Amino acid sequence: MRKQLAWQSVALVALIIFLGSACATVVSAQAPPGPPARAPRYDAAAEVTLKGTVEAVQQRTGRRGWAGTHLTLKTEKETLDVHVGPSWFLAKHKMSFAKGDEIEVTGAKAKFGEQEALLARVIKKGERSVTLRDARGIPVWARGRRAPR
Repeated sequence: MRKQLAWQSVALVALIIFLGSACATVVSAQAPPGPPARAPRYDAAAEVTLKGTVEAVQQRTGRRGWAGTHLTLKTEKETLDVHVGPSWFLAKHKMSFAKGDEIEVTGAKAKFGEQEALLARVIKKGERSVTLRDARGIPVWARGRRAPR
């Protein structure tokens, strides 16, 4: 009787472990909600310069807790989400944006899921400009961390 009880206990523990690992596999296989985990790389060959009006300014929090600035830019032909960069970087360079601002953005078009966006490299507003990425598209706020060695 004791042997049968011991085997039943072992079988029960094995079943619990199996079901637990099966559930963990299913949960980890599901894609997390929201934007893709990794942003597309900057493609200098896809670089364009667009002029337009800022329709909206948004502060978005990324997966790692950083706050980034996004602009909705309305041009003569389209409306795009412009990925600007960290909010602290704009504040450091005393650059801000508001609805109605007329700006010129040089950057690379990229796909975020199904949506096309613009990764900003340089933004001009009036007589002022801020450079966000170098000619290769490496963010200047990264201080070379992503630069090839």
